[in-house]
Amino acid sequence: MSHTKLELLAPAGDMERLVSAVQYGADAVYLAGKSFGMRAAPQNFGEQELEQAVEFCHKNGVKVYVTCNTLPRNEDLAELPRFLTFCGEIGVDAFIISDLGVLSMAKRYAPRVDRHVSTQTGIVNYEAARACFEFGASRVVLAREVPLQEIREIREKTPPELELEAFVHGAMCVSFSGRCLLSNYMTGRDANRGQCAQPCRWEYFLTEKERPNQHFTIVQEEKGAYIFNSNDLRMIEHIPEMAAAGISSLKIEGRAKSAYYVASVTSAYRQAIRFFEEHPGEPLPSEILEETEKISHREYSQGFYFGGEPGQTPDRSQYTRKYELAAVCEGRQGEYIKLRERNRFFRGETVDILQPGKPAFTAVLTELFNEDWEPIEAAPHAEMVVYWKTDAEISEGAFLRIRREKQC
Repeated sequence: MSHTKLELLAPAGDMERLVSAVQYGADAVYLAGKSFGMRAAPQNFGEQELEQAVEFCHKNGVKVYVTCNTLPRNEDLAELPRFLTFCGEIGVDAFIISDLGVLSMAKRYAPRVDRHVSTQTGIVNYEAARACFEFGASRVVLAREVPLQEIREIREKTPPELELEAFVHGAMCVSFSGRCLLSNYMTGRDANRGQCAQPCRWEYFLTEKERPNQHFTIVQEEKGAYIFNSNDLRMIEHIPEMAAAGISSLKIEGRAKSAYYVASVTSAYRQAIRFFEEHPGEPLPSEILEETEKISHREYSQGFYFGGEPGQTPDRSQYTRKYELAAVCEGRQGEYIKLRERNRFFRGETVDILQPGKPAFTAVLTELFNEDWEPIEAAPHAEMVVYWKTDAEISEGAFLRIRREKQC
């Protein structure tokens, strides 16, 4: 491992996900306001929520990076100065920017806020990285297509003050670092303005001009093919190689993912970073790797980091899910744990419990009660409150999941 402290950067699509990121070990979070971010689907943060987010994160020693990484059109620019100024006033730590005009405006309207150049910019060489530094960037988020061997050279040939950030986990995009027109062409939703409809995950057939109503499969089966469907990235076993290449910030993809996803992945990577620091040269323990299997994911790969391509799964676009989130702990009342149901569970089932700062452990759901303190055999209703009589030490905000393998 490098002697430089690695930053673990987690996604936050709303306040619930932000709290999960902070509680489960993130050094920094990235999020968006209601405009200018590349993920329009999540709830994102209004100005009051953004101010609360910065206050909460800074109280816990966590930095906040605000995404301004869309490619704005002329009509979008009028609102930017006020937003950038506001972010500077509330103490945002950095902007993530892909457009040169926005980079210039951020320097003008929020000069005390660091500027990070987004992966959307497509930085793949040291001259581009060096130019970004000269334009005022303190960090570049490298394009996902850059192998570790080339990242080492970028590190060697750029100013040491310029930080390098790279994705370490999450969804990959079939287009170059996310710069895609497919969604706009097919649905009118502009991926470069945060509205991607993800047509790369759809099932496709061929049609012939003279027979427009007849579909032909792209593979030799009755169903069609998901010809654009990229595998997910997982580099948790290769953190030392990423650090040795000069990467100082490890970025988890997933602002549109759930609070549970954020908690699970952030926890796994925090444990992995700590393990490699304490046990250099040793392989990652299986229990840490297994945590990344407890979330919904597509088939994993190492992306472009070791050369070649990340791979695709053209026969399906479903997620693999080995575990299902059963409930979230809302605190203890005497000898009872208060649970908020997320998916149906039964008395006698074994739950796998994830909570901040501790290894996951299992326990059996023994005595269960409803809100009227009546004994129950199952919790079948979404969001119902269940009381579990147990002496297990479970903290508020802990996630309880049950092993149930399926495609989703």
